[in-house]
Amino acid sequence: MPADFQLGQIFDLLASQSPWEWTAALLGIAYVILAARNSLWCWPAAFISTAIYSVLFWEGKLGMQAFLNLYYLGMAVYGYSAWSKTGPQETSLPISRLSGRKHLLFVSSGIVFTFIIGFWMDKQTENPFPYLDAGVMIFSLMTTVLTARRVLESWSYWLIIDSAAILLYGLSGFYVTILMFMVYLIVATYGQLHWLKLFREQNLSANPA
Repeated sequence: MPADFQLGQIFDLLASQSPWEWTAALLGIAYVILAARNSLWCWPAAFISTAIYSVLFWEGKLGMQAFLNLYYLGMAVYGYSAWSKTGPQETSLPISRLSGRKHLLFVSSGIVFTFIIGFWMDKQTENPFPYLDAGVMIFSLMTTVLTARRVLESWSYWLIIDSAAILLYGLSGFYVTILMFMVYLIVATYGQLHWLKLFREQNLSANPA
């Protein structure tokens, strides 16, 4: 009985969420699945999803998440342009990897900017989770560039970012968005494996035995 009651509460909670949040979440899921499949059409889905989320997060006082989604709008346009150079599925932009030095620079830069922006938000805004909000925003900004540039390790970074985002949105009451990011975790794992397979095939084609 308690389990049934709790399950009913969860369904009621999800049903009470904004239809705009549901729409944005479903399009967000479509984006990450299409991206993992290396499909150009991930970017139109991302554009519409992030346009909706920009408004929702601004209204929910998550300023950095609103800004992040405005940034995603621009990156959706850039990603579509970069991926569509030679066709709707595969493009001239190859999958690449980062060196250890670049990974170190990437992570250290993200941490520094997270603390700077988190400190500012803590002092100047009403954001209840300034450092968590800032961290999700900064690393999402940076990792989106890696995804648009087809960097293999972007999926590994998304696994960490998505886990942090689930915590942030759970604390903030965006429960449908939590479901979206749980799907993101699964798809990011698939994306990592699929892109690794494509990367190996790409190298074999470039360097035949």
